[in-house]
Amino acid sequence: MKYIDMHCDTLMSLLFHDPSAMNLYDNDFTSISLKKMKEAGQKAQFFAAFMPVEKMWDQAAGEKLSDWEYIETLHKCLTDNVDSHRDLIAMAYSADDIDANDKAGLMSAIFTIEDSRAVDGSLDNIRKLYDMGVRACSLTWNGINCIGYPNSLDPEIMNHGLTEFGRDAVKYMQELGILVDVSHLSEGGFYDVASLSDRPFIATHSNCRSLSPHQRNLTDDQIRVLADHGGITGVNFCPAFLNEDVECKDSSARLMAVHLKHMVQVGGINTAALGSDLDGISGNLEIDGSDKMYLLFDEMKKQGFTEAEIEQIAYQNVERVMREAQK
Repeated sequence: MKYIDMHCDTLMSLLFHDPSAMNLYDNDFTSISLKKMKEAGQKAQFFAAFMPVEKMWDQAAGEKLSDWEYIETLHKCLTDNVDSHRDLIAMAYSADDIDANDKAGLMSAIFTIEDSRAVDGSLDNIRKLYDMGVRACSLTWNGINCIGYPNSLDPEIMNHGLTEFGRDAVKYMQELGILVDVSHLSEGGFYDVASLSDRPFIATHSNCRSLSPHQRNLTDDQIRVLADHGGITGVNFCPAFLNEDVECKDSSARLMAVHLKHMVQVGGINTAALGSDLDGISGNLEIDGSDKMYLLFDEMKKQGFTEAEIEQIAYQNVERVMREAQK
């Protein structure tokens, strides 16, 4: 089954493990590799530049980088690996690119940002990201930045929305054709994005809060609002976002299919997609690599999804959103 995964943290894993190698084709420590993607029949992968917080650099094999050095290093890692395996994969900057690559027998790589703090209050920096090839930006991670407030257990923080600059940033991203990603954003920020958006916005890796009460997940109302704007949310494989008990460490294809079914029941078939978060999550993962994605599609069939519905969730919804965002 062809599919598009809207989120992984593989590039950071490569950098932190061995900055001198950064081999995306095949290694013994990342969940996602070009070899596994090809084995799975994958159509495209969104590769995020996740912006690490200070304490995470203690885990890195190399020296600490500035935000822009880090982004540029991960971008070079991705493009160099793609260039070295041009018989397997090519960069993509639009849905048309993904389709063209697919027709040529190639997978696609899309560069994205998780936490837009490097924008640092400058629209010129957003343009810089776009020119680099970034086509989706998660506005925040779990901290406050120049754009807005994050998800939080603190109601005051959760209710805060976008900054004045953040409102301008969202408008400019949509003007350029960068997908605005609300995963990790506060509820106030989510509704601010909705009020500003005349194009689809996305949650690359968020699940259903009515099934798993983690604050990173979307409420049913948020799913409906996302659907009303033509947007999508990608099911996240993280145990804490799948289970009713957020402390549970088990992640299964069955739970993912249950969340996808709920997304469809609340927002319609057009609003569900895939956003694994692989290489950024831990636990007892039934699907611990892109080569095991077939387990999810098998489970979706067991739970009553038709072949056409699975294809729509697997890749068609993402391609539609990319087209509509770049009109």
